[in-house]
Amino acid sequence: MSREVAVGTLDELAPGQRKLVFVDGRSIVLFNIAGEIHAVDNSCPHNGASLASGALEGCMLRCPAHGLRFDVRTGCMPGAGGLSLTTFPVRAEGGKLVVSVADSAASSQA
Repeated sequence: MSREVAVGTLDELAPGQRKLVFVDGRSIVLFNIAGEIHAVDNSCPHNGASLASGALEGCMLRCPAHGLRFDVRTGCMPGAGGLSLTTFPVRAEGGKLVVSVADSAASSQA
């Protein structure tokens, strides 16, 4: 089960910018890439390093700890296989940014 959470407004995330938000104790980074908003978990799957300050090259985010690269649109590393980030559906509704996250009560029962 998932729920939608407002995490800010569209006008505070211009193209090329990012925003760190916290939802239910989870750290999520929002990116505006050429007008499209993407949301990924702020934790690198390799060792949990924060990705919020990682270099963004087009759609590729580089982990500042060890240099792993992830496509923020899909969460995947380039090439076949490899680690992947958790991504979250995000949309703009009435000027607000809304992220869909797993309901913590539902996920603890699963």
